[in-house]
Amino acid sequence: MRASRSLGAVAMAALAMGVSLQACAHNAKPGQAASTGMTAAPVKPGGSGIAVQYRIDGTPQAGSAVPVVLSFDGVSDPAGGTVKLTADGGLTIGGSAGPHALPAGKASTLTVQVIPDADGTGYLHVFTTQNGATSATSITVQVGKAPSAMPASSGLKQTTEGDKIISMPVK
Repeated sequence: MRASRSLGAVAMAALAMGVSLQACAHNAKPGQAASTGMTAAPVKPGGSGIAVQYRIDGTPQAGSAVPVVLSFDGVSDPAGGTVKLTADGGLTIGGSAGPHALPAGKASTLTVQVIPDADGTGYLHVFTTQNGATSATSITVQVGKAPSAMPASSGLKQTTEGDKIISMPVK
């Protein structure tokens, strides 16, 4: 979609595709949560320059849609920007994955439904573009208990020389 379309037309098209796009007025610094409970994704140098914030509304469960609220700010290109979504790790996006138009000079939100297939970790990938530069943000959607980083039988041990080692059984 081109930035020349009105925000109203973009919002109506987004609603028809199963997502909502609306103006928002909250900002958070990268890595900090906003008062709205959103997490700010890091802004990468040389990227699109669009600040992305997100939150998962609800507890993800296998086979059930869960809303992911995305917030975008910092669109400075007069032509606007775009956002495109992809999913992997057993996630399916309900509705349109985009590209969705982001208006210049206005913060906006996009709510998308993701459906996890089973317990485990899935990722919603958010690609923002403006001025020919693209940034990627991956949002972890965890269904069920997160796997332990280390097997329960492993542990940190110290050698007689004081070095720390991790002992892992061989299978």
